[in-house]
Amino acid sequence: MAVTRRNFILGLGGGVALLAVGGVWRVLRMPDTALRPWDLSGPAPADVRLDAMRHAILAPNPHNRQPWLLRLDGTDGVTLHCDLAKRLPATDPFDRQTVIGFGGFIELARIAATARGHAIEVTPFPDGAPEIPAQLDRRPVAHLQFVAAPDLAPDPLIAAIPHRRTTRLPYDGAPTPSQCAQLMSPLNGVARVASTDPALLARLRTAVTAAAMREDTLPRTWQESVDLMRIGAHEIDAQSDGLFLDGPLAEAGSALGLLDRRTLADPHSRVFAAGLDQQRALYMSVPGAIWIVTPGYGRADQLAAGAAYLRTTLQAAAAGLKMQPMSQSLQEYPEMAPLFAEVRALLGVVGAARLQMLARIGTGPEAGVAPRWPLQKFLTA
Repeated sequence: MAVTRRNFILGLGGGVALLAVGGVWRVLRMPDTALRPWDLSGPAPADVRLDAMRHAILAPNPHNRQPWLLRLDGTDGVTLHCDLAKRLPATDPFDRQTVIGFGGFIELARIAATARGHAIEVTPFPDGAPEIPAQLDRRPVAHLQFVAAPDLAPDPLIAAIPHRRTTRLPYDGAPTPSQCAQLMSPLNGVARVASTDPALLARLRTAVTAAAMREDTLPRTWQESVDLMRIGAHEIDAQSDGLFLDGPLAEAGSALGLLDRRTLADPHSRVFAAGLDQQRALYMSVPGAIWIVTPGYGRADQLAAGAAYLRTTLQAAAAGLKMQPMSQSLQEYPEMAPLFAEVRALLGVVGAARLQMLARIGTGPEAGVAPRWPLQKFLTA
């Protein structure tokens, strides 16, 4: 729902004026420690693996759960595991989106390593893959081997890493035909398709809005989001993953007792109604769409889709474009199946091919970064 955005519109009435409840400082404060991992300007770690990982933890991932666990192996290896406590059983029951997030993580690490003259050899699921309908387990998601490659040119997309955002705000313009063309080149067998066709987008807006409303009004899927909501700077700094609400209105609503997880979960509350209205407005703001399709449905396809999506977001950022996933219609719980079939057919995905990602893209306002835990949080013995 729209409650993941910084400019959340609350039904606060005149309550915002009662700043004395929490003080002006509380209303105006912003997260601090949760945003520090985005500052990559300091000295790089001597260990190229840690340098790559401090970039990789900035990868987009479902519900901002940041499910990575990292074990350094010897002097040149990293093994990735999924923190199983970070799964999303209601909205991502087979962990497909979580694996896509790992694909983006690995690709960000690979891009960053090129700047240090290293390639990364990736072994996906070295102990075997829990293919759908099996869920992720304690087996590793991937092993990364860092290999010195002094002649390797730095990936030019590294400069876009600090500027990548998921922009959950209304967009005001479409990508140009040339920008769409640049984003449509296939990547390692993964197809990318972009469109600004008015007739297609009109039908797509209706379908993705219906999917968002279905997820937000289905109690178990919406409760999963509510349970992961961090409200205000204090909560965000204390728990730097999950969904977040910050900024003056969120701080004022929290101070006045008008915004909390109880009111977010209550389908009869003004906060819930305002969120639905804002979500509808957001998903009707689709000046362009881009989607990612893999040949199959396996875990390797999901990792490849994540790498392709990550590179797409960096290319978009470098071109001054904004992106936001519209993932609800692709999710695999039973109540979403009819809308998934509708969107899949609308986008021309047929046969064994899998529609892995769908996002809106266009021009729009600048958005802030999402909270992140520091790298040390993910390192295991």
